[in-house]
Amino acid sequence: MVRIVTDSASDIPAEVAEELQITVVPMYVRFGTEVYRDGVDLTTDEFYRKLIASRTVPTTSSPKMRDFAEVYERLAEETDEILSIHLSSTFSSAYETAVRASGRIKRECHVEVIDSRTAAMGLGLAVMAAARQAQAGKKTQQIAKMVKEVAPRARVYVCFETLEYLRRGGRIGKAESLLGSPIKVHPIVGLENGEVKPLGRERSRTRALERLCRLAEECADVSSIAVEQGAAPNEADRLHSKLAAIFPGKDIHSSVFGSAVAVHTGPRVVGVCMLGG
Repeated sequence: MVRIVTDSASDIPAEVAEELQITVVPMYVRFGTEVYRDGVDLTTDEFYRKLIASRTVPTTSSPKMRDFAEVYERLAEETDEILSIHLSSTFSSAYETAVRASGRIKRECHVEVIDSRTAAMGLGLAVMAAARQAQAGKKTQQIAKMVKEVAPRARVYVCFETLEYLRRGGRIGKAESLLGSPIKVHPIVGLENGEVKPLGRERSRTRALERLCRLAEECADVSSIAVEQGAAPNEADRLHSKLAAIFPGKDIHSSVFGSAVAVHTGPRVVGVCMLGG
């Protein structure tokens, strides 16, 4: 069976990764001189408590080449086909590092590495779809073709409390136009094909959640959906209920923005991620 690998910026819940046999390589999070492996040395809850309380601005870095190489070598004992799907190269060097590591495997094993051009559960949903195809017996070439078609069309829409974390991390892009409002607003930002785009501001969180629902409803041919939140579980529940009414009968996954992503989003964020058919 083809084995599927991704990085922790995919935000796939641990129980889902285990069920679908997805190997998640952790990103690194740094608070000053303290360095943690995302989701391993620092849980998501611990990260948010630290993010809110600390005066230190955290940073992230991609997995090291040896991290990927060790995973590939271990999986190569079980399979001769590995598909490794990663955070958009516009945000991280994870893809390039994984490519270099794939050429260092000593065992006879084909490793294909894909730049997803997306992040968070936009990436996670694509990885989960790949894992289901792998469990159904599809080969690397077939699964890779599907991922390359759907991942760039993934949509991630997020309501922020502040864009300051995005600005500090250098990921703000065109959403910089939403900075500097003289009144309290709730910026909404989209991630489409590896690019951060400003989608407007709302005067209340209620209206912001309604806007997220409208954005989701406007997407054609939605095959899978996820609601993500960072220290905003009640709002995520409200969004989940609203989306369930819009997409009756469709499974809506729930996830939390992990530290690799939340370093740039900050706390009290909520979003919807979608993958096309």
